[in-house]
Amino acid sequence: MPDTIEIRLGGVGGQGIALAGTLLGKAAALYDGKEAVFTQTYGPEARGGASRADIIVSDTAIAYPFVTRPQVLAVLFQEAYEKFRPQLAPDGLLIIEPDLVNPHDDDSDLVRLPAIKIAEELGNKLAANIVMLGYLVGASKAVSFHAMEEAIRETVNERHLDLDLRAFNAGYNEAIGAGDD
Repeated sequence: MPDTIEIRLGGVGGQGIALAGTLLGKAAALYDGKEAVFTQTYGPEARGGASRADIIVSDTAIAYPFVTRPQVLAVLFQEAYEKFRPQLAPDGLLIIEPDLVNPHDDDSDLVRLPAIKIAEELGNKLAANIVMLGYLVGASKAVSFHAMEEAIRETVNERHLDLDLRAFNAGYNEAIGAGDD
């Protein structure tokens, strides 16, 4: 990982984009001892409106607190893909949910992560955001596995904790397994 990494998560309200961003920021700042900035935007509708979470993680002080050219983009909704894909840094990591995002034909260098399917197999498709987060952490190494696990344990409601830990592990293992080919 470079000294500083810019990450953008995109989706719609109700997909847990803000929670995923919060978890990533907490993992970096509280449990990995890094500098982190987290900002979010969402449409006026709580559920169904556009949602974005931006996270900057750095080993040094962060001079500018806004994501301008993300090295990692993870999207769970077509509108987010269309809006944020042009901003992805060259050679950046693009992760999409293939059931919800149809990439352009010329966008072949991306990860099609079936986060919803994986979450459903774990018991609840609403954990797709955490599956996606697990993959992002495993592939980017923006934060450590243990820091993210601790952030989940300290943040997520107890009734969702087991599912979210399993979802994080499933996504992380998908990323680690992808590197073994």
